Amino acid sequence: MTAPKNRTRPPFDPELEALLGALGEQLPSTLTPEMIPVMREADVTAPIDEVLSGRKVTHREVTVPGYQGASLVASIFARHDHQAAGPGIFHTHGGGMIIGDRFTGIDVMLDWVERFDAVCVSLEYRLAPEFPDPFPVEDCYAGLVWTADNAAELGIDPDRLLIAGGSAGGGLAAGVALLARDRTGPKLFAQCLMYPMIDDRNETISSHQIDGEGVWDRNSNFTGWDALLGDRRGTEDVSIYAVPSRATDLSELPPTYIDVGTAEVFRDEDVAYASQIWADGGIAELHVWPGGFHGFDMMAPHTALAQAMMATRTAWLARILGV
Repeated sequence: MTAPKNRTRPPFDPELEALLGALGEQLPSTLTPEMIPVMREADVTAPIDEVLSGRKVTHREVTVPGYQGASLVASIFARHDHQAAGPGIFHTHGGGMIIGDRFTGIDVMLDWVERFDAVCVSLEYRLAPEFPDPFPVEDCYAGLVWTADNAAELGIDPDRLLIAGGSAGGGLAAGVALLARDRTGPKLFAQCLMYPMIDDRNETISSHQIDGEGVWDRNSNFTGWDALLGDRRGTEDVSIYAVPSRATDLSELPPTYIDVGTAEVFRDEDVAYASQIWADGGIAELHVWPGGFHGFDMMAPHTALAQAMMATRTAWLARILGV
């Protein structure tokens, strides 16, 4: 899909547009390589004790093996009263492959822990550019294998283990699901891909429409993919596990949930991914939210559109769990 001469983006939702205007320079549309150290030092994720305040959720840290035997930290979240084996969520956090930590976007997972008596494992995978591909996706796959191998001790029903992630975490979740399929690894019950980052080519109409405005624009996308892939970005020397949109066969994947906004770079690649799953005989539920910018549910959870997005996502999980 190539961009037309007219690259006018879809309008932002009025409530979200007002928020963007209020944030102004505090929320730059473009993230350049020089900004990565600054963004890592910024308080983009609230302290976990603050996030857990008022929730009946326990938190503990464990060390798990990563790619090539590295030692990685993971957080385990469960309800205070968790006893019987429940659904398991392996969480891969967002941040464009270059920023964020295992607590980024954790609120959605904590809601599911409380509502469905699930156990969530959230991994501190290694970030690019210091650890380029295949480190992030291989770290995450190793973390999933550890979770499956330790399901009984964690209080997880191995038949109800799903993977979930947003943005870059959604891309990593998609890549890990492909690895699990191709390596006959842990059997996933489902995958939840929240506005996933899955195409390094950056050539879609939506990638051209979001340029210099909104959140995580076209040039931010170049920054993230360049950090992960280096000179390989945009070439044929790219793995489907690093860039799931490169996969030509999406059969035999677990039931998939994908959501995305109309006013974000990832719109078209995410719609195409769902379409390819359908074409290959799989199950995918796709929701495209009108006027949504990237990550609006995390940045503006109080807005009507974000509330609808999160409720729809939770309703999907309740339905497939049979709750």
